[in-house]
Amino acid sequence: MISITIPKPDVTIIQRQQKASGDETPIKPINGFIDIHEIPRDKGGLILFYNKSDELLFAGKARKLRQRVKKHLEDNVSPVKNHRNEINKISIIIVDDAMEREIYETYIINTLRAKYNTDKAFYQD
Repeated sequence: MISITIPKPDVTIIQRQQKASGDETPIKPINGFIDIHEIPRDKGGLILFYNKSDELLFAGKARKLRQRVKKHLEDNVSPVKNHRNEINKISIIIVDDAMEREIYETYIINTLRAKYNTDKAFYQD
């Protein structure tokens, strides 16, 4: 039997509003998220979208994490486009190797039962 341990997230951002202070430049939110700049721009890894109940909604992988997160939050072809209003938290796990990303993504989808991943789900509800 293969034993896989899901790595701890490297970055987690939560939907929130910016507290305005006099000299601070306002950050334009993307779907309510103002901390997207904390996600590495040129790193590969996994993206986990959660709701307020900490239920995994969708898991995905990317070669460039920040760019992919923005696409999921703004694009019309994203698998989460009809569920963006449910997303409250985004966790990022940095994984450089493409094969490891694929393995972790499939494992996470099936062990944590990602609600809106249908293409790699091997479980039956």
